[in-house]
Amino acid sequence: MAAVAAEFGRDLEEDFAIVERLIKEAGEQGVQLLALPEACLGGYLLSLDDDTELDAGPPPLAVDGPEIARLAALAGGMTVVAGYCEADGDSRYNSVVCVTGDGVLGNHRKVHQPLSEDASYASGDQFHAFDTPVGRIGMMICYDKAFPESARALALDGAQIGVCVSAWPGARTSPAADLANDRWKRRFDLFDRARALENQMVWVSANQAGTFGSLRFVGSAKVVDPGGEILADTGVTAGIAVAELDVAQALETARRSMGHLRDRRPETYDLTTGLSTGAVKA
Repeated sequence: MAAVAAEFGRDLEEDFAIVERLIKEAGEQGVQLLALPEACLGGYLLSLDDDTELDAGPPPLAVDGPEIARLAALAGGMTVVAGYCEADGDSRYNSVVCVTGDGVLGNHRKVHQPLSEDASYASGDQFHAFDTPVGRIGMMICYDKAFPESARALALDGAQIGVCVSAWPGARTSPAADLANDRWKRRFDLFDRARALENQMVWVSANQAGTFGSLRFVGSAKVVDPGGEILADTGVTAGIAVAELDVAQALETARRSMGHLRDRRPETYDLTTGLSTGAVKA
């Protein structure tokens, strides 16, 4: 499996050329699951401030339209996950799709929207896992992974592999000159490792690289095992992080003694108030 850090923009033809190259490169390394970044088809937003007048935004694509069909054709026998702007009537969603040569296997609309992203996109409303040739996958987008409930919902739906695609930038204030030392990069990495470990699942994290508009992305695409250990990482530059592991065996090993999903005590959690059921409520 592999996670990509790469730079994408508004030109769909150029984006598809990059995607085709990455799929070919991954295929030469025996990759069966490839995660491409958030908004890799059409680029992300130019700014996370309320600057919708900067441009028209990413081109809206239908999940059953010709562009996603083209992505599926490029995927062939590989399972490919890619971010795009989804059109649904008058609404636009920041979405991620999973395809093989047989077509669309799953689609997710970003639920959690940072800063002014809601000025450009409507919000999704669910997390669910689905079966693929490489195992049962659950998908999320960028800020979704800052919420433990997102990955936990996917794990409880049987996801063996969590795939998170991102356009995660460096810090907006007091940015580090070296992205490797940026505090938002550290948060990106921490969330990846924590979501894998707490759910004892394989975690594949793709991200944009380079710059786009006012944003400088941290790269740091990676594959994380169910123990929270990073198996492959691109660092802050563009590249492909490739790792090989037996998913079923990795999950069995991680969950054998201390099973985080098995040992849950849901009757003690009050998720409607955020308080333990034994807490005194003022």
